[in-house]
Amino acid sequence: MAMKGYFSIGELATVQNISRQTLIFYDQIGLFKPAYVDAATGYRYYSIKQLDLLDTICIMKKIGFSLKEIKAYIQNYTLADSLSLLTKQKEIIAQKINELKLLKSRIENRLYELEKIKDSDLKEVQIQEVKERYLLIEEVKAPYDLDAISIATKKCFTKAFREDLPIYIQSGAIVPLKRILDGDYISASMAFLPIEKTEIKDVKKMPEGRCIYTYHEGDYLSIASSYQRLLKAAKTKGVKIISDSYEFAINDYLSTGDEREYVTKIMFYVE
Repeated sequence: MAMKGYFSIGELATVQNISRQTLIFYDQIGLFKPAYVDAATGYRYYSIKQLDLLDTICIMKKIGFSLKEIKAYIQNYTLADSLSLLTKQKEIIAQKINELKLLKSRIENRLYELEKIKDSDLKEVQIQEVKERYLLIEEVKAPYDLDAISIATKKCFTKAFREDLPIYIQSGAIVPLKRILDGDYISASMAFLPIEKTEIKDVKKMPEGRCIYTYHEGDYLSIASSYQRLLKAAKTKGVKIISDSYEFAINDYLSTGDEREYVTKIMFYVE
């Protein structure tokens, strides 16, 4: 110790398990100032009585308060102030926990989709019953090409982040059946993000129903062969396609930098 009853900044940093830089910063912003500063050396010294205050600052920071909030609180706090502030912070933490749980479920869904395709025959065509789901949609503008789809997708993400919407970590596109039958496999009409049910506008409901699907592996411009395989299989299986195509990006730029590894699920509703 530098002197009885006081800690030097280095000693306090060690005792409190906090960096010297943090203590200097706290001094600079007026949050936690030393008891005195040696005029000759500029060294900072702190009294033992200040340890409780530093504990309070560290604990409040740990449970999520900003330095600005802490500084305002410790100016003159009472039991009533503490009850009010801690109750408010409890609600904020509960909200963050719910947000983290939601994010965890999104990541689990992404992992499930990626694990599923890892052991699948991606060229196989199958029919399945699908559950009701919802899509946050954005119109794709002419000329309906990849750049236009990308712009529409970015608008979806922007809206979702701005309004804090419960989207999944996935994107996709809707391609009109008429365009596909005319041999145009990449001119999407809508970009979308799968989303939980919500009452906002620009959300499209995908109903429960029977669907035929396959996967396309590779870059998007080569998707024609996968569509042709799917349409041929629909005829072979004797099912009638009754919807536009829903394309779900299973493995895309979010999880690989190699377009040859891209995987898109192509799906139609059938009678």
